[in-house]
Amino acid sequence: MGTSSHDFVTVDMRGLKAALVACAAQRRVSVSALVRSAVELEIGHGTDADGRPAGQSDGLAEGDDWVKLSLRMRRCEASNLDAGARAAGMSRGAYLAGLVDGVPVLASGGARPELVSALTRSCAELSTISRKVHQLTALLQVGNVPQALLYRDMLDSLADDVRAHLRVAAQVLTELRPARRTASVPGGAPQAKRRRPWNEA
Repeated sequence: MGTSSHDFVTVDMRGLKAALVACAAQRRVSVSALVRSAVELEIGHGTDADGRPAGQSDGLAEGDDWVKLSLRMRRCEASNLDAGARAAGMSRGAYLAGLVDGVPVLASGGARPELVSALTRSCAELSTISRKVHQLTALLQVGNVPQALLYRDMLDSLADDVRAHLRVAAQVLTELRPARRTASVPGGAPQAKRRRPWNEA
């Protein structure tokens, strides 16, 4: 098991604790983060968002590792976050990641479960049509024309049914697909980069 990389220091604030806590709350950061920022400014050393010295790599490619975030919000903001995640049928982490990625249905406050249900229903209908086509093929192979004629209405509407499914699928994919993000490449021009979809495990 790896050991903790945290360094702890006990400091006598000499009456400054209340002001420090109030300042941290105002800036929506932890007291530790505020103290580290002050120390970095004083001694001229920087650290990255994970507390490592600036420029120090952890050996993992960008986006390959998972991090845990602790966010400070007003109670009403946290309630809105929870309500949005519940309405979307997602965890708070996945919901926030979707918002950061610019997923249209989340950014607009749309109903993600309804989109997913619509696509599921359309896929089920398409599966039923596929099964009927196989049944029709089997009837024609044995020359059972009278029974095959019962599928005439299905064949007449087949093209319209497929087009309807494609419209539903296109709408759902448009609403659920993360927006493209720009990532800079060392020594080169910025390139468009797509994160791993927020709704994939």
